[in-house]
Amino acid sequence: MKKNYDTLLLDADDTLLDFSRTEKNALDLTFSRYGLKLTDEIRDIYHTVNHGLWAAFERGEISKETVTSTRFSRLFAETGYAVDGIAFARDYQLALGEGYYLIDGARELCEKLAGKYRLYCVTNGVAATQHSRLAGSGLNEYFSGIFVSETIGHQKPSRDYFRAVFNAIGRFSPEKAMIVGDSLTSDIAGGKNTGIDTCWYNPSGKTAEPALTADYEIRRLDELPPILEGE
Repeated sequence: MKKNYDTLLLDADDTLLDFSRTEKNALDLTFSRYGLKLTDEIRDIYHTVNHGLWAAFERGEISKETVTSTRFSRLFAETGYAVDGIAFARDYQLALGEGYYLIDGARELCEKLAGKYRLYCVTNGVAATQHSRLAGSGLNEYFSGIFVSETIGHQKPSRDYFRAVFNAIGRFSPEKAMIVGDSLTSDIAGGKNTGIDTCWYNPSGKTAEPALTADYEIRRLDELPPILEGE
């Protein structure tokens, strides 16, 4: 049965913006600026540290500031580099803000949806970085609002984050809304927690846990419009 959606909440990183590419380039650039060798082993250690911190942030156990200010200090403690982790983190964050790479089909999707639905970007992360990347990519022009966890004061998947978003949007009907994102633990869990439909962008064909099964699943962004139109 076709549902009459009028509001779409779109995740940013690895849904519309290619964060994986941005992160790689930012790491390469910042390590190079500091004259440090970035091996595959060090990159893997960083990903382990970083993912662990962001997972704790999603669970509400630590602040975003703890994530961004300590991840490189922890990395350098493990790798033996005598570098100021806080200064490095600041420079890395600036490099991240310059990453405007798009996921295939992201611009075309936003162009197609903007005239039919109210589009909002919902993203965890650093506000200045996310706004810079969305502006640099040109995607910001398609959104009626951009909600970054740092500004909201809460993070996906918490109900407090989504309540703040719903209240800010106004005239919001949960039964007419859908969230689209690549993260089961923040996007899909957040949607399920707050009673809106969910669409999992899953380009690599991962398997979801039963408790986090989305209402819809797509491998490519161009598969979303037919779902919205009930085709």
